[in-house]
Amino acid sequence: MSGIVLTIHIIACIVLVGLVLLQSGKEGMGVIFGGGSSSVFGSSGAGGVLVKATAVLAVLFLLTSLTYNKLTGVKAVTRDSIMMSVPAPEPKVPEAAKPEVIFEEPAPAKPQGEQ
Repeated sequence: MSGIVLTIHIIACIVLVGLVLLQSGKEGMGVIFGGGSSSVFGSSGAGGVLVKATAVLAVLFLLTSLTYNKLTGVKAVTRDSIMMSVPAPEPKVPEAAKPEVIFEEPAPAKPQGEQ
């Protein structure tokens, strides 16, 4: 079942990209910054067959995305992870490889007058 949904999803993606690229821009760069005609759908109306087909394929893309996620999604597990049940191993360092640190107190400084 998930193979069929995935196939429909890929076909919808490819056709959707093609339909978006086929549509022509009407007003240039002014539309990006809020310019253009005052109607909601532009000066030419709601659009033709390409706009409607794009909307249908966008809905199909959304539905196949959600369906495929539901079919193949990860199920929540109630038990702990197996990584949590195994104690962490302590690193084994040979005695000879351990560095030796010696802390020494510095000798007290003599005053300037004494020698």
